[in-house]
Amino acid sequence: MSAAPAVVPLPYSAAEAESSLGPTWRETLLAMYRWMALGRALDARMQGLQRQGRVGFYGAATGQEGVSVAAGLATGAEDWILPGLREQLVALVRGHSLVTYAHHLFADDRDPARGRNMPCHPSAAEVHYVSMSSVIGTQISHAVGVAYGMRARRSAGVALAFFGDGATSANDFHAGLNFAGVWKLPVVFCCTNNQWAISLPVERQSAVATLASKGAAYGIPGRRVDGTDVIAVYRELTQALTSAREGHGPSLLEFLVFRMTPHSSSDDPARYQPKDWASRAQSHDPFARLTAWLSAQGLLDESTQSQVTASVEEEVRAAVKAAEETAPPSPASLTEDVYASPSLIPPPPDGRSS
Repeated sequence: MSAAPAVVPLPYSAAEAESSLGPTWRETLLAMYRWMALGRALDARMQGLQRQGRVGFYGAATGQEGVSVAAGLATGAEDWILPGLREQLVALVRGHSLVTYAHHLFADDRDPARGRNMPCHPSAAEVHYVSMSSVIGTQISHAVGVAYGMRARRSAGVALAFFGDGATSANDFHAGLNFAGVWKLPVVFCCTNNQWAISLPVERQSAVATLASKGAAYGIPGRRVDGTDVIAVYRELTQALTSAREGHGPSLLEFLVFRMTPHSSSDDPARYQPKDWASRAQSHDPFARLTAWLSAQGLLDESTQSQVTASVEEEVRAAVKAAEETAPPSPASLTEDVYASPSLIPPPPDGRSS
């Protein structure tokens, strides 16, 4: 068996990390480490359960956790998140309950959507996290609308729209960026470029050198960021959020990452990815890069790593247990949360019993 590829080191001294993250840089980085460890444990467990038929669908975020964790920590309570497929960690970092998320994945009676939405499409109103749509790119226009509404209410919030590289070829990308650019709205467009629009490589769907450069057509500054470098992601997000809050308008950030798993539990990437893709992705694993840097700085030892791993795995086990012990929604719940009052429910046709 060949050895695992060497991980690309994070290019920072401790002083440079403090400059990017502020005086609480140690605490921030250790929090990032734990959240990313939770994301890994969650992905591993849910992918296994999907293959056993215990959950219907799962889209893993392995290799993209750095973007979501940094976004969860960089944003404020007043901000709104309009996600793509793999941003569940943003909701969890912002305070959404892991147990509630598990209920959603199992579509049980304690799922906030009561089983009406596809797994991996959670909504979390308490942390301003809007359910995604499987229609590619629609959340981009929705984020622009949210930003327009916040401006009208004189809110200090910023809308963050997350989407993949494939969505930059969708109509909503162009309509959304154009509107946001004209009105200089408080939006941060976050393109998580994992280099595959399901099976289509990015170079076959767009002729530009970087997807970030597409912002120029709409008067929006764009920057490509190493999305596997959680420190860089946090720094760039913080700057973009500050710029939006100060009235300077939207930004487009392209986070270059490596998809380390299939597109979803229904996909077989061996049919289209080059043979060296897995080793390239592993060398840019954001969790491994952060782990190696923290260890080199004397901030993380093997004992602490083992404790964190055991802790997050137990959190995931407990959440799954709570969900599996919960009954599915009753058939009667189909019309609940639809009508404001039971008296408004239309009678069955032709007098038939309901």
